[in-house]
Amino acid sequence: QMGNSEVGHLNIGAGRVVYQDLVKINKACESGDILKNKEIVSAYSYAQKTGKRLHIMGLTSTGGVHSSLNHLFKLLEISKEYGLKNTYVHCFMDGRDCDPKSGKGFIDEVLQCCEKNDAHIASIVGRFYAMDRDNRWNRVKEAYDLLVEGKGKQADDLLKAMDESYEEGVTDEFIKPIHNAKVEGTIQEGDVIIFINFRNDRARELTYVLTQKDMTEEGMHTIKDLQYYCMTPYDANFKGLHILYPKEDVRDTLAEYLSNNGKRQLHTAETEKYAHVTFFLNGGREKPFPGEDRILVHSPKVATYDLQPEMSAYEVKEKLVGAINTQEYDFIVVNFANGDMVGHTGVYNAIAKAVWAVDHCVKDVIEAAKANDYEAIIIADHGNADHTMNEDGTPNTAHSLNPVPFIYVTNNNSATVKDGRLADVAPSILHIMGLEQPADMTGECLISDNK
Repeated sequence: QMGNSEVGHLNIGAGRVVYQDLVKINKACESGDILKNKEIVSAYSYAQKTGKRLHIMGLTSTGGVHSSLNHLFKLLEISKEYGLKNTYVHCFMDGRDCDPKSGKGFIDEVLQCCEKNDAHIASIVGRFYAMDRDNRWNRVKEAYDLLVEGKGKQADDLLKAMDESYEEGVTDEFIKPIHNAKVEGTIQEGDVIIFINFRNDRARELTYVLTQKDMTEEGMHTIKDLQYYCMTPYDANFKGLHILYPKEDVRDTLAEYLSNNGKRQLHTAETEKYAHVTFFLNGGREKPFPGEDRILVHSPKVATYDLQPEMSAYEVKEKLVGAINTQEYDFIVVNFANGDMVGHTGVYNAIAKAVWAVDHCVKDVIEAAKANDYEAIIIADHGNADHTMNEDGTPNTAHSLNPVPFIYVTNNNSATVKDGRLADVAPSILHIMGLEQPADMTGECLISDNK
């Protein structure tokens, strides 16, 4: 399974292997325990009793980063077991965590599963619209209008519609709204929705406009009396939602442990990776720990990051170097987003510029660190820019399975490092800082001082 930023930062910060939602939900589907889940029983029983529509929506791919096709298939099987006749699937196409033209095959699989379970695909749209995470509400509006009003290309043949999109040069991520002309499966008042995405960041905005607050200036309003079910918690501030799998409480993370030991720390990144160095690194906690400062640098507002491959790296670097020079912090963590975000575009020249920008920023950061007697670890949590092209010569826009670096910058010339896992990074940091590893951190230190 390819890594991703959320899983990577969670394991880095936890200092142990944290079993992911994908694994937990897979086990529940395979064992049949999902049928006993109280929220599943609630959702399907309500739809059965009231005759309201059941909508199952989410990322439709085998990428395994945001969702799983197997979870969708299981939910469709449960729909048939409950005898539901008004079950509609809303497919958000991927193209980032898997091949950009794999979507047609996924739609074919979903169509076959729907046929077996008395359900229908109601709509198709790219994740570019349905799964924005940077408050680009004009994109979300495209998905909203499709789901709620049925606006989009009216298609009698969904597979043909996918082919036509590919012929126009529009691949999965950017598929424009397609509505199934054979069914009327829009979201209405009092309906049941199950959002199958288990990763929260790209499920928040659509959930917000459907359930939390009217956005009249954007032409969107909440739908009354929705019975809205999320695979996992999407936002601690959201009200009135049903959560199938509440989050695991991860204690004694790196940030929490440093705070408890009276250490000052800084977490910084631009918008695209800010949640990763805060929420995910801190074990799914939104609020900073005592002694933890945060600096957010806004990502550029461009359609795709190949248009500005340097993103906000230089601004992040300037903030970071300034913080290093104050010598106020015992620990500083930064994420440069370029390799991942520009890597997803598949545009080679832009990726090269992105890597060049990060390389120059890292040079300045390391020089500042050494000048202020800091030691540094340079890592990645997953690959992307390292694999820019597929074997057939087409651009690769997905993550890679390649090992990631662990580079220790120190004045101790006798120090050595060994191979390990992301879960070993936090114990290694504590070793550098001279702190004892807490019992909950089961990772290993990768550094030998050899003094």
